[in-house]
Amino acid sequence: MHTDATKRQALAEILAAHPGTDTTAQCTRIRAALARFALSTFEASRYLDCYDPRARVMQLRHAGDVIRTHWQTVETEGGGKHRVGLYVLEPKGGNHAERH
Repeated sequence: MHTDATKRQALAEILAAHPGTDTTAQCTRIRAALARFALSTFEASRYLDCYDPRARVMQLRHAGDVIRTHWQTVETEGGGKHRVGLYVLEPKGGNHAERH
């Protein structure tokens, strides 16, 4: 999985701005990242210190955010191929007809 340097820097800034391991801090970090760009489960776990990003995304959805999941197969540093979700936040006022 390749995350470019600019995105890694932005994720590091989000992590520094919203420290903590509680669910609220993790949701805040994921929401802040999604407001800027698409985010994979791998990136959320690795760069935002969210152990189970799927659960945090589900909490954000329950709170009213419309977050789409697009599936990708990525190769990790170890050479393994994994199917991961890529999350995309819909802008407020977007098409809310289809929720995942």
